[in-house]
Amino acid sequence: MSATPSGGPRARVTTTDLLTMKAEGAPIVALTAYDTPGARLADAAGVDVILVGDSLGMTVLGYESTLPVTMDDMVRATAAVSRGVSRALVVADMPFGSYQAGEDEAVRNAVRLLAEGGAHAVKLEGGEAVAGLVARLVTAGIPVMAHTGLTPQSVNVFGGYRVQGRDTAGALALVRDCRALEAAGAFSVVLELVPAELAELVSEELDIPTIGIGAGAGCDGQVQVFHDILGIGSFVPRHAKRFADMGSAITAAISAYAEEVRAGGFPGEEQSSHLDEDVLAELEQALPFTGDGE
Repeated sequence: MSATPSGGPRARVTTTDLLTMKAEGAPIVALTAYDTPGARLADAAGVDVILVGDSLGMTVLGYESTLPVTMDDMVRATAAVSRGVSRALVVADMPFGSYQAGEDEAVRNAVRLLAEGGAHAVKLEGGEAVAGLVARLVTAGIPVMAHTGLTPQSVNVFGGYRVQGRDTAGALALVRDCRALEAAGAFSVVLELVPAELAELVSEELDIPTIGIGAGAGCDGQVQVFHDILGIGSFVPRHAKRFADMGSAITAAISAYAEEVRAGGFPGEEQSSHLDEDVLAELEQALPFTGDGE
């Protein structure tokens, strides 16, 4: 999945490539994106998977959770991301309410994300309870990335964003969930807020790749939120790391712009264009206009 020997375009990452990466022990790098500029940056940086997460509800739309995000929100964001990607596998989240009402509606919504949004696969949350739906989607030709552990769309059931699988019963339930999702045909599974030891055991148990977020280093890959790793926003979860402080850099740039405008320094000559002297002379002769069309 790197550049060709001749220096030509890199091959598009596929779901099969992710299985090969797991088999070869090559870590999978995933990152969220919500618009074309962000997708272009992530793709140029060489990430393997770009997830159009319903986390856009909090990172972009200003909601307190992912629950208010709609199918139209996801289709629009997915289409924007797809237009900015030439290599990475684009996976689109199925938002809350898009698959809970029944399998037929779920298939219709998933088709929208591929046909209208340009995604290569969809992601949905849940364990054994959604295994039947995963199988239905895969049968319909829609690749599925599963998501278990802490599932943000069920945050009200969990009573908050809490680590899952801490006790024996919970850990065994998570293993059963992952086995069921793999058997249903999911090509990978996201493990969110799971103890590192449990995530490593699950990764060894499954043939499909595990993608961790707050699940330790033993997963086959990692996914993080675009805004978290770049320091855009005031909150950084414990499982995230700021690799840059772009928030401060952006604020400083905007402040500099505002100062130059107020001081009369912007725009300058480089940012301006001019009329030809003869056009300017004719215009000055014609002014001031009388307002009656003369």
